[in-house]
Amino acid sequence: MLAHPECEDLPRERLARGGVEALSDGDLLALVLRCGHRGASAQLLAQRLREIYPTLAELAAASPAELAAIDGVGPARAASICAAIALGRRAEAAALAPGARIAGSEDVFRHFRASLGGLRQERFYALLLDGKGRLMRGVRISEGTLTASLVHPREVFRTAVREAAASVILAHNHPSGDPTPSPEDVALTTRLCAAGDILGVKVLDYVVIGHGRFTSFVDSGRLTR
Repeated sequence: MLAHPECEDLPRERLARGGVEALSDGDLLALVLRCGHRGASAQLLAQRLREIYPTLAELAAASPAELAAIDGVGPARAASICAAIALGRRAEAAALAPGARIAGSEDVFRHFRASLGGLRQERFYALLLDGKGRLMRGVRISEGTLTASLVHPREVFRTAVREAAASVILAHNHPSGDPTPSPEDVALTTRLCAAGDILGVKVLDYVVIGHGRFTSFVDSGRLTR
């Protein structure tokens, strides 16, 4: 049996000389993998992964089990890849911290694009805002299937009412990557706005997250508040 090859240091050397900007996506992935396996270097494994998942969004959407099943990756390297992706998502999402003011739909998209943009299932969130429009916190309302997310007004407004939120911004993702609102999205928005008006919690916007793009109900004229 061949011994494991030495860890590749070329991407590491380029990182030391020119920073992360000097590295390709494949180089960064090789650094996450660290070492090769059974005669294949870390860079070759990274190339193999890039052939299977041509975009970073596709790689980020892969499950640990799917990654581990790839020849040469295995559970440990799959865990490293998933951890690196999760750290990146959390770092980007940290831009909107409690107390931050949300200026518009772009802020909502930047907050959610890393965590929601590549998911294979729909997730529905509510951002709770105080009377001055500052973020209190985000609440995951539901997680659906590949094609639908079941959302009830009771679930959306329960926490908002309990924590005395003045308004909410709603957001969910489309696993297809196309953020164009569906007829179900439009009907749900109408229903939630009506429920919010009754409860005294205004729905400020509904943002649909796709792959690298989004649709705001307010910006598109579907919602006027």
